[in-house]
Amino acid sequence: MGDTRATSRAVGDLGLPPVITCREPGSFARGVMAERHPALIEQVREAFPYGPGQHRALDALLHEIVHGVVEPLGPGSPDRELWLGWGREHFGRPWFDAPFLWSESYFYRRLLGAVGYVDEGPWQGVDPFASFKRAELRGSTVEEELRSLDDLAGAPATERAAALLQASLWGNRADLGFRGPAGESTPGEADPGLVADDSAALWSLLPAGSPATVAVIADNTGRELIPDLLLIDHLLEHGHADRVVLHVKPGPYYVSDAMTADVIDCLRRLNSAPGEAGATGVRIWEAMGAGRLEVRTHPFFCAPFPYERMPEDLRAELGAATLTILKGDLNYRRLVGDRLWPATTPFADLTAYFPSAVAALRTLKSDVVVGLDPRTLERLDRSGRKWRTSGTHALVQVRSRPGGAALSVPPRNG
Repeated sequence: MGDTRATSRAVGDLGLPPVITCREPGSFARGVMAERHPALIEQVREAFPYGPGQHRALDALLHEIVHGVVEPLGPGSPDRELWLGWGREHFGRPWFDAPFLWSESYFYRRLLGAVGYVDEGPWQGVDPFASFKRAELRGSTVEEELRSLDDLAGAPATERAAALLQASLWGNRADLGFRGPAGESTPGEADPGLVADDSAALWSLLPAGSPATVAVIADNTGRELIPDLLLIDHLLEHGHADRVVLHVKPGPYYVSDAMTADVIDCLRRLNSAPGEAGATGVRIWEAMGAGRLEVRTHPFFCAPFPYERMPEDLRAELGAATLTILKGDLNYRRLVGDRLWPATTPFADLTAYFPSAVAALRTLKSDVVVGLDPRTLERLDRSGRKWRTSGTHALVQVRSRPGGAALSVPPRNG
């Protein structure tokens, strides 16, 4: 719905539900801050032969999260002033009181600082998550998935398109930073299902032979990015797009989020594979050389705010796309706003600000979800499962019209 007046009424009627924080005992967000982040600190500590200074910094960060208050970046940090502005109201308060979206983002910035990635020195630019990402690419699961492409090679184009879209969607389960709280099922244990499926609307926006430009905002590398690249290859090869722009993170983020270096690693993995996978890798490599597939990034992709607050240059770039596809859970939270929206809130209303037609491909791994049919919601809630956070359900949601003005959501609540 591009009518911003209707959007304002819809949001106003809901009274702007609260921003998600980590305060609520037993909540998913609190589990991330209290359990997942401390565990990640220890995993990163063990992944590299860091020196005593880095170990002390990691210890201090762990203590600060659990027992202290949010501290600003130290003097000399290149982005200190930027974060002082972004976190003005959160510094000096417990981590658990800050908006979940903000505190997660700032945690990863602090983790990069602790291991020396950001500041000048011998560890500058050394991705602390690289070993996790590369181990996944070398794994037998990736090998099996690439072999399965041979079975799809002779399928009709429509069948192949549907299969590749599903692979891209469910590839979002392969998140190296995702570990369900104790007692939850892990991805794949339950019969997965789509809670919303606008796949037909997505394909209707990209008819074969149209001069479309598709923007893809990537999420994870490895077992998610490879299916994304396969889908991009299909869009280009079958005339659903003349050009694709793949947007990645400018630096390490949320453990497995893709950077340009990860795109290259995935392409090399494809190129080294036999059969259809290798042939696809060659086509993607050539598409990049010809400018039909371009990799870009922007600092805002690592900012602690929803997409409603994207800067004008990024808004203009995405606005030029026929369709923007956002992959994954974090991008979904940033797209609709990390708030406790009623699950039946229309997806089109909350994305009316977005400057192009937009599609979300996302496996559910956090609390936020909108756009559900009331009967679907009732069935899911009756199941007794933690369907919002277990990674066993997914969605494809599309808002077909180009966007309008931003929602009137107070920026301070980002």
